[in-house]
Amino acid sequence: MIDAYQNLIFTICYRMTGDYFAAQDLTQETFLAAYSHMREIDPAHEKGWLARTAHNRCIDYRRKAEHNAVSIEPEDLEEVYAPRNTEEYVLEKDLREELKANCRRLKEPYDEVAYRYFYLEETPEEIAEGLHEKLATVKTRIYRARDQLRAIYRSRKEAGG
Repeated sequence: MIDAYQNLIFTICYRMTGDYFAAQDLTQETFLAAYSHMREIDPAHEKGWLARTAHNRCIDYRRKAEHNAVSIEPEDLEEVYAPRNTEEYVLEKDLREELKANCRRLKEPYDEVAYRYFYLEETPEEIAEGLHEKLATVKTRIYRARDQLRAIYRSRKEAGG
């Protein structure tokens, strides 16, 4: 059974977890479960039984991983990702505040999309869901907001600031 289905089960586990080492462990757990239930498994359906067991174990693994995940607020990340010296940290913080202000200077509906995309670093899908807009609409607004922000930064650069 292992020789016949090891690659299939590993592939299922790897695709569901995205973690090579976890996929190895889950594959092994799947075959241990099969060994424990050998008498109950119909030989005509062992491939399906293994695939379903692997799938269920992966779901359990992902639930456990989500449960054990630590939630970190964006403000807390500033300390983790802070540049090594104070000057770099202050410059980066100033640049981020300037970006935030420039995003907010844009006209509606580009201001909110720009703020979420460039400052909060949300994906277009997250923005579309949060604003209850179509994904294509959000992508168009991001594109146009990017052009508007470029113009703001160019005019600032040309003005010497």
